[in-house]
Amino acid sequence: MDLGHLSAVPPEHLLDALPVAVVVADDQGRITYANPAIRTLLGHDPALLIGRSLTKSLPQRFQPSGNGTTLRPQSVGQGELLGRTTQLPVLHADGHEVVVDLTLARLDAAPGKPADQRSIVCVLRDASATILLERQLQVSRYLTATLRVTTALTEAADADVAFQRVLPTLCTELDWDAAVLWETDDHSGRLVHAGTWTAPGEEVAALRSETRRTFGRGEGLPGLVRAGRAPVVIEDLWTDPRFLRGAAAGADDVRTGVAFPVLHGESVLGVCELFSHEQRTVPPELVEVLAHAGRQIGQFLGRLRAESEVRGLAETLQRSLLPSHLPTVPGVDLAAHYRAGGGSALVGGDTYDVMPLPDGRWMALVADVCGTGAEAAALTALTRHTARAASAAGCPAAVLAAINTALLHEQATGPLRFVTACCLVLERGPRGHRVGISIAGHPPPLLRTADGAVVALGRPAAPLGVDPDTVYSAHPVDLPAGSMLLLYTDGVTEARDTAGEQFGEDALQELLRHDRCADAEVAVAAVAAAVEDQVSGSRYEADDMALLALGVPG
Repeated sequence: MDLGHLSAVPPEHLLDALPVAVVVADDQGRITYANPAIRTLLGHDPALLIGRSLTKSLPQRFQPSGNGTTLRPQSVGQGELLGRTTQLPVLHADGHEVVVDLTLARLDAAPGKPADQRSIVCVLRDASATILLERQLQVSRYLTATLRVTTALTEAADADVAFQRVLPTLCTELDWDAAVLWETDDHSGRLVHAGTWTAPGEEVAALRSETRRTFGRGEGLPGLVRAGRAPVVIEDLWTDPRFLRGAAAGADDVRTGVAFPVLHGESVLGVCELFSHEQRTVPPELVEVLAHAGRQIGQFLGRLRAESEVRGLAETLQRSLLPSHLPTVPGVDLAAHYRAGGGSALVGGDTYDVMPLPDGRWMALVADVCGTGAEAAALTALTRHTARAASAAGCPAAVLAAINTALLHEQATGPLRFVTACCLVLERGPRGHRVGISIAGHPPPLLRTADGAVVALGRPAAPLGVDPDTVYSAHPVDLPAGSMLLLYTDGVTEARDTAGEQFGEDALQELLRHDRCADAEVAVAAVAAAVEDQVSGSRYEADDMALLALGVPG
């Protein structure tokens, strides 16, 4: 209904029939007419409103100032509200507030009447349905933001990537202009700057310069959030004394801020601030969304920390299952490579070792434990330490027999876990070096001769830890000048590409025939690189891989 060009008050019976509330006031703000719909909307008897000031229907915080001019109809009729619809709280007859959509129109004085007898027509509609719809749309946006935060965290590989995605997501989805992240420093216990993000085309140079600050508990906006472990809203950063960077906010024309904690349990891992150039009200629903986002981020960071600690322990355990360095063996070049397999297991089951014997000979061992994880690591440790203890016998077959006995004793009441191994004892012979080789269910070592021929050595017996009656034997092999002996685990030959094709022993032997593989270190590097190429991009999980090469210079 367009009331902007009415020249006189319409007949009362027309207004009485309208379903929306209509109030007419004179130029002094006194009500001269109210239709029956006012009773439905605000609970007032229309007749009792006549002569009452319009402003009496406003909550106390909107009451006129002492000079009585605030919100007077003639000033309103000449201002920005004329012809517009504005949401405004008004008082119900029982005292509670009702939010209405208010439309104002000015009625000029009737012909022949003084000009100051103009009137203001107020049309009031219940805004609750509109507010509910707006709130539902707002909550929908908040839920979308929460889902996108979850997605960003799920796809992030580490904390840096997570924050590079989460902060822009929050700002973009929730219409904030900048974000600043503060982390709790483990040494000082204070909050230190960890990152700043701004929307495209925005800049907060002054606030960026303040990121050299640190905050203790209760200091500034980050400190308040940390102390209370709950979001804090500051609608006017320029005047609120709790915000210690007011001058910087003013310089950047940043007016409103909200900060929320990054929580892991009861621990505050950090605080995230969001800033807006516009001075705005932060609804409770948004505060709850930010609190939830902070808990999500905290859980993500907590999981990363836990995984880091587990990886650290696993790396320490893995190092204990391998020699810290290869010894120097006179007349022989040694090279080794180890890589744990993929998947969830952090500790592999492969191992290798080289150690001197009391009589000047050397023992070398490569072993592969069935399975991965803590139980496999325990058997790997048992295998390695038993081999060292039994090495004094000086016979590789005796070493394997001792490991077999130890494994059978250890697994007497548990599930069967077997071990494959290749053990050799190296000694100087009349024509150079010689090795005695004993194999228990393990891939035979490959000997590359000086002319490039490659041959598999030894005759494997049953794996260790399966049968107490298995007899292991040793087979002597000469290592002439220019030869190279490679011991390896099945993680090499059984490495599969995405089509399921294994690397295979044929490919391994073909690789070792190259002239460059006469050198032990070059051969190990070449095999490791070929296996990595095989499994790169494969949908199959890579197995542990251990390589140990002994080269006799020509």
